[in-house]
Amino acid sequence: MCIKHSQGAPEPALPFTSLLLDPPNDRGVDAALVNTVLGPVDARQLGITLLSESLMYVLPGAQYAYDIRIDRAEVFDAIASKLRAFKAAGGGTIVDATGMFQGRDLRLYEALSRVTGVHIVASTGQGPEAMLGGYFLTPQTNPPAPWPAAKFAEMFGREVNEGMVVPRLERRAPAGMVATAVTHSGMTPTDGSLVRGAARAGSTYGVPVFIRCGADALEEMQLAIDEVLSPDRLVMGGMDRRDAIAKGWPMAVARAGARVGVDHVGSTDALYLKDAERVALILELIEAGFADRIILSSSATGVAFGESGNNLPYCDVLTKFVPMLQAAGVSQEHIVQMLIVNTAQLLSVNGEVK
Repeated sequence: MCIKHSQGAPEPALPFTSLLLDPPNDRGVDAALVNTVLGPVDARQLGITLLSESLMYVLPGAQYAYDIRIDRAEVFDAIASKLRAFKAAGGGTIVDATGMFQGRDLRLYEALSRVTGVHIVASTGQGPEAMLGGYFLTPQTNPPAPWPAAKFAEMFGREVNEGMVVPRLERRAPAGMVATAVTHSGMTPTDGSLVRGAARAGSTYGVPVFIRCGADALEEMQLAIDEVLSPDRLVMGGMDRRDAIAKGWPMAVARAGARVGVDHVGSTDALYLKDAERVALILELIEAGFADRIILSSSATGVAFGESGNNLPYCDVLTKFVPMLQAAGVSQEHIVQMLIVNTAQLLSVNGEVK
C-alpha cells in the first residue's frame, strides 16, 4: 500500500474544483486504506482534506459546569452546516485532530458523516501536559510519577487497533491519526512521554502522528523520529507561527523529511502569520522542492464549550486561501499536491485496517 507522486506532465490550468472531477488515480494516488469513523475508505476517495480541524471541542471538565449547556441537536446542526459548506466548496474529508478527552464524540461524528457526505477521520492522543487529567500525572506508583511513554503508546495503539473508546460504553471505529501537543513554553517530561508514546503507536500501527509544536520543534521532531517513526509519517503543526518562521523551523522540518503543518490558515491571532505571509512561506517551500511536504489546514472549530474556539468556516481554505495561492502563481498541480495527494499519502494505513 503506497501512494506515489505523479511523474506525468503538469495538469493544464483549470478552475480548482474541476480537478475533483478527474479520476482519482490520475492524480498519482494509489489504492490504500484510511481509517474513518464509518470504517475503512479508499485513500483515492478522500478528495480535498483538511488535517488539523476540530469538530467539537470541550475544555476538559466544562461539561460539568453549571452554566454550560450542551444540546446535541444544536451541536449537530451547527457542525453539519459548516461541513455542508465545506462539501459545497469542493471539500471531501475533515480530520478531527482534537484527540481524547476534549470533546471527541464518535457517534455524533458518524451521524455527521452520513448526513453531510464528508469523510471524517478521528484521532487518538492527548496533550500538552496542562490538558491532562490527574490520573495521567499521578498514577499509583511510589513515588508518584508521570506516565511513561510505553503506557501512552499502549493506550493510543489500542484506539487504533481495537477502536476508539466511547466512555463507559464501547469501542467504535479505529483512530486514523495520533495527535499530541507540546507545552508552548517548553517540553515537560510528561510532554516527552506523550511525544514518544504517540510516535511508538503511529509506527506500530501505521497511522500518522501530528505534533503541535512547543518551544523547540526540531527537538520534538527528533524525539519522535528516534522512536523509529518514519519522518514522512510525522506532521509538525504550527509551522506558520511567527516564532517558527524566525527560527527557520519550516524549512528544517521539510529537509528532515517530515511534513510541514501550515495549519492556521485564516487566523488573526498575533502569534501566527497573516495569510499573505503564509502564501510567501508556501512559495518558498515549493521553490525549494518541498511541495510534497506541505499540509494545509485552518485549525477551525465546529463548536466549542468552556473556551473560545477558532470560529472559522472549514470552507475558507478553499474559498479564500486557494484563490490567494493561485493569484501568487501556485500551480494547480501544487495545490492538488498539498490538499489531496499529501494528505491521502499521510493518512493511508501502512498495514491491515481492522
